[in-house]
Amino acid sequence: MSARTVSPASPAGASRADLVADAALALLAERGMRGLTHRAVDEAAGLPQGSTSNLARTRQALLELAVRRLADREAKVLALHEMPDPRAGLDALVDALALATHRALTRNRDLTLARYELALEATRRPELRAHFDAAGARFREQLGALVTAMGSADPARHVLSLVAWADGLMFSCVAGTFHAEVPGLAEVRAGLREVLGGMIGR
Repeated sequence: MSARTVSPASPAGASRADLVADAALALLAERGMRGLTHRAVDEAAGLPQGSTSNLARTRQALLELAVRRLADREAKVLALHEMPDPRAGLDALVDALALATHRALTRNRDLTLARYELALEATRRPELRAHFDAAGARFREQLGALVTAMGSADPARHVLSLVAWADGLMFSCVAGTFHAEVPGLAEVRAGLREVLGGMIGR
């Protein structure tokens, strides 16, 4: 792996912390948790040896740095700030959520893989679990507000069902048995329309 591996996620002028975190996420997607070392991150980011250790002295600190960066980058992929006004109707929300989900399945596939690596590691590290859950809560809260505004009678349960559906689709198509059969945008939209239509009753 070279510095070029992480350059698309690290724009010119990115901070050293972002360079390190992006390199860590790229390593997680390519090599898994065992491939994540301070030395490997330095090499992947094109930084002098010891740079990662200066920013994140322990493995726990490096993982927390990766989780925070993951949350920032996934927020851009999901683009909840671009979600339509609920008054635009159910189909507009379906369109926006389908586009976000499809982005995670395709050009952001490696970021999704890195998230699964971190999610599994969080089950073994309570300190990391707290950071991972806090990052996810931001998305759940925004999604909850959206389905509430759309008329959901049970927002908490509907958010859980919607996230479970999307996560199941992404895992199956990124790391599971459907990895070679990634659905197109129209297929993702059709599935979301069925799920949300059943919840909202439209």
